[in-house]
Amino acid sequence: MLFAVVMRDRYLELIDHIIATTLKGQIRSKEQVYRMLKDGIDVGTGEIFERCLQERVDDIQAQLKVEDELKQAKAERKQRALKTIQAEWSRWQHENQSNTALDEVLQSLIVADPEDRLIQVLQALDPNREPTLNRDQILQLAQRLDQSASDEESDDISDVSSLMDLSSGLHQGLKTWEQLEGDLVSWIFDQNQRSLGFGGIPEQRGPWGSWAKKISHPQLKALFHDLALHQSVTDESIASPMSLADWLTLALVLQRLNIGLIHWFDRQPYDMKAGKRLSISTYLSFAVVWSQLSNRFDELDQDVLADGCFQMALQVLSQFAQQEYFPLYGGLFAALSDESFHVAIEYLDQPLREVPNTHIKARILTLLGYSQQALGDDEIALEFHEEALEIAREAGDRPCEIANLNHLSRTYVMLEDYEEAIDSGQRALILARQEGDRLGEANALANIGVSEVLLAQEEEQIDTDRYEQILGRVKRGLMISEQVGDRPSQALCVHSLGVTQVVLGQYQEAILSLEKGLSIADAIGDLFFQGLNFSYLAEAYRGLDNLEQAIVHGCIGMYWLHQIESELWRQPAGIISILQGQLGDEAFQACLKNHRSTFLKQIGVDGYDFLPNLLMTYRQSLDDSDTPSM
Repeated sequence: MLFAVVMRDRYLELIDHIIATTLKGQIRSKEQVYRMLKDGIDVGTGEIFERCLQERVDDIQAQLKVEDELKQAKAERKQRALKTIQAEWSRWQHENQSNTALDEVLQSLIVADPEDRLIQVLQALDPNREPTLNRDQILQLAQRLDQSASDEESDDISDVSSLMDLSSGLHQGLKTWEQLEGDLVSWIFDQNQRSLGFGGIPEQRGPWGSWAKKISHPQLKALFHDLALHQSVTDESIASPMSLADWLTLALVLQRLNIGLIHWFDRQPYDMKAGKRLSISTYLSFAVVWSQLSNRFDELDQDVLADGCFQMALQVLSQFAQQEYFPLYGGLFAALSDESFHVAIEYLDQPLREVPNTHIKARILTLLGYSQQALGDDEIALEFHEEALEIAREAGDRPCEIANLNHLSRTYVMLEDYEEAIDSGQRALILARQEGDRLGEANALANIGVSEVLLAQEEEQIDTDRYEQILGRVKRGLMISEQVGDRPSQALCVHSLGVTQVVLGQYQEAILSLEKGLSIADAIGDLFFQGLNFSYLAEAYRGLDNLEQAIVHGCIGMYWLHQIESELWRQPAGIISILQGQLGDEAFQACLKNHRSTFLKQIGVDGYDFLPNLLMTYRQSLDDSDTPSM
């Protein structure tokens, strides 16, 4: 109690002294006020100073109300001085908070076991934490680690060595980042750059090859070359165990690249939608790279570095899940068209095992569940969405809860459990309308409509009035998705309308809907819905007895679905095989040749040449399934 009284008197005197000095005209700059506060305030007594400052603000407010003009004029000058003190006090608080955080990080590193220090450094560098260490503070941390290693009197050489490794890694990381920072996005403006993203012709498109040319650090240069050539981490770039210092250099640079690109893409005024798509691609690409690195270090028996990679992957995913454009109704397929999707999902799934049940985990599970559904792994998709639903409900994340009910509905459609699909869709619809979630409502209407028409078809209940009601529901879902402006939801809704029209035998209308769906899916780069729309176009053309167009669209749909490793490629493959049997092999081959230009435009010469092999694979799988087991 006595201490508080003493500090109060001291701080009131300090404030009065600064005001008096200001009124005398002896304060030349704000920096002078800041130094006076820095010298006069003790760490840990900020609340006492805050109360004293407010006391003087209240005093001045009372003085401003007096009628004496001279006293009012002096009070106004005191008020201006107080505003300067308040501003510099805010600055002192911010810097003192950062320095305190730096002190805490350093102290925790010194007392920690050497094998635990890397994770603690990564936690300090985590962009999701507050306050986040800036470049200057990272440099200060590296310098203070140097000093601590010099002052360390431990007999354990590894204890001193680990502090020196961390310091060296931070120094090298900042130096390497300086080599890249000015050329962060220069690859976008390269004259050979035809598309934005992380894929393309090695050394010509995407950032990795461009960045590799800018840096001198050998391990990081090798990694960037590897990513440019293979779109994944291979043994070539990390052929042998890596030192802790080199790994930390790699970690700091990759983190700065990720943050820098997101910052740049998020602030592109000329095309907000393109910027968001590229930000999504960036988050996912870096998360995949970190997960692949973790796998590689695990192979090299460097458990500490493998765990560090998992930590970095989790940081990327956590930051992504907090963005307003996180795709609750989209998946990996719109962003990672150059990746191996099965591998990407496998790697992204692993870090989630380390995450507690938070709304962030629920959102990432939503993303992976959708992607598993697109791959045709419906049972695994159900597991993801059910877990995400439970976590989202506990966390009170209603948009995520509604999204997972919608995804469950869609997955049940794939499993041909239409009653469960309708139930999940209706629950999503009720919640969406309660919450005013227009996006959730649009998806729910589309899911319920498709489920009801497929259930009616299965039960052979042909009721014109009922079908018209279903069509109206699906069209309303499409209208809402268009009003909201969410392209992934539009892709789902217009596809659902096309499927419903195919089932009802409205083939001409279905073709118009599915072609519109193709346009939307192409615009957002969603290969999954492109493949599905081509497949149902084959069904529609088949219904009109236009067998050539059915074959063409079926082949393209089959190819795209196979390219993303989705088991759904077998659906159009089955249609094509039936049509080939009806036409005969000669007429079928003639059809492929007659439409070669269309195939080349859609899937390229490699895709066109691959079609016969793909059909042969499908037929062989049928033969294998018919073979009795021994």
